[in-house]
Amino acid sequence: MKLKRPSFRPKTLYAAILAAVCLFSVSSSSNTSFAQNLPTLGDTEREDLSPSLERKLGEQIMQSVRRDPDYMDDGPVAEYLNKLGNLMLETRPDARGETMFDFQFFVVRDPVLNAFALPGGFIGFHSGLILASQTESELASVMGHEIGHVAQRHIARMIGSQRLDYLIPLASVILAALAAKSSPDAAMALVVGGQGVALQRQLTFSREAEREADRIGFQILRDAGFDTGGMVSFFGRLQVATRNYNDNAPPFLRSHPLTSERMADIQSRMVDQRYKQHLDSLEFLLTKARVRVLQNDTTQGYIDAATFFDTQLKADQKDEKLAAQYGLAFIAYKQKEFSKAASLLASLIKQIEQSLTQKTALNKTSMFVSLDIDIKIANKQADAAVKAAEAAMQQFPLSRGLAYQYVDALLAADKEEDAARFLRDQAQLYRQDIKVQNLLGKVYAEQGKQALQHIALAEGYALEGSLAPALQQLDIARRSPDAQYYEQSVIDAREREWQEKHKQELKDEKKR
Repeated sequence: MKLKRPSFRPKTLYAAILAAVCLFSVSSSSNTSFAQNLPTLGDTEREDLSPSLERKLGEQIMQSVRRDPDYMDDGPVAEYLNKLGNLMLETRPDARGETMFDFQFFVVRDPVLNAFALPGGFIGFHSGLILASQTESELASVMGHEIGHVAQRHIARMIGSQRLDYLIPLASVILAALAAKSSPDAAMALVVGGQGVALQRQLTFSREAEREADRIGFQILRDAGFDTGGMVSFFGRLQVATRNYNDNAPPFLRSHPLTSERMADIQSRMVDQRYKQHLDSLEFLLTKARVRVLQNDTTQGYIDAATFFDTQLKADQKDEKLAAQYGLAFIAYKQKEFSKAASLLASLIKQIEQSLTQKTALNKTSMFVSLDIDIKIANKQADAAVKAAEAAMQQFPLSRGLAYQYVDALLAADKEEDAARFLRDQAQLYRQDIKVQNLLGKVYAEQGKQALQHIALAEGYALEGSLAPALQQLDIARRSPDAQYYEQSVIDAREREWQEKHKQELKDEKKR
């Protein structure tokens, strides 16, 4: 029996992020001291960390996050979070800033209650926070709060108030705040010496910054149609947790200090608001079920999740029961009991189809068909998986997760050329999609097309902002035995473009 890795590895995750930030900032230098308070927005600060540089820093950090095993690279979960986030951003488009940040919402496996915003519009949630959210409005309230921090450029302003050479200790403290409690030794390793302790006091968002994030988050929550009471109830539980934890508070409370003044301010904003009931979507409950299974992939983790779902089946709420059944089907799939998983899922879908009040749920989420495709692929029913994926993409044309699953189904059916053709079309439609390029590289490798494989990998690195590895891949592609005139032309064009960008980046680093 193959031993599985431990489920929670925050120490390596945050060390990887720290390494990315250190690499990004290693060449900068200055003697500017750390500001005592949040500065006002202005050109001086923006010269230090412009929106484009803020985004680049966020992308550098995300490179390491995505490579870590505790990054929850799950299509349905990511799709739900980003759908929810974009729904909220529609009510506050100015939050994207002058560079129109493409916000990305993601999950890391960690049982502690935490959420955080990285520079440039990348917002992460610990799996523990998603599971602790009792309603969709509560989850949306945390999301709105983090969007508020990005909209007000709080992180960029803190970094901008020093010079980039301070990013190394700054990053260590940010990451220590995220790692604390889930791994105290990791936190201690990240923050060392009196300078680290002093910076930690500075890094906690100021009361004014927290009030700004609350205000914007409250407005977003209200305008997006959620129950603003979700912010009060969630932060209220945090306030109780603050008293219980004392000096050993969870990371979210340490990086987002919750004061009685903040709670009073949030509650005062509700006085003039009409009560707006928001019914939790089935997709929210399915996401929680999926996260519960993915959070701990050990045998004991699956046992604990199954016990939870068995209890949930006794609930009065029909949607709660459906989510529990979905969770049990997902556990069966993860434990490679594919026939059982298929039977449980088929029974669940039949129940929904027979219910007039729940039938529309099948048209609102791709989670059911996504699991069905995975089960068919695992059951060696590749042709059936291809047909199911094709039908699903017609029903959910904007689903990126289904597009990736379609490629998996085509490869399982030994239809590499169809997969390559589809991915080339996807690369034209979604020019910033890194995963499309990586999948294209995988398909070309299956076909033995070495030059095209390395060109695709180079495109993926370039989209990440990693131009040096991208150029290395081009060099490998150029020397591939199957590199013909067309491939050489593409290589030449990309090489000229990226070499110029890389030189400019090196010049910019020397100036800092």
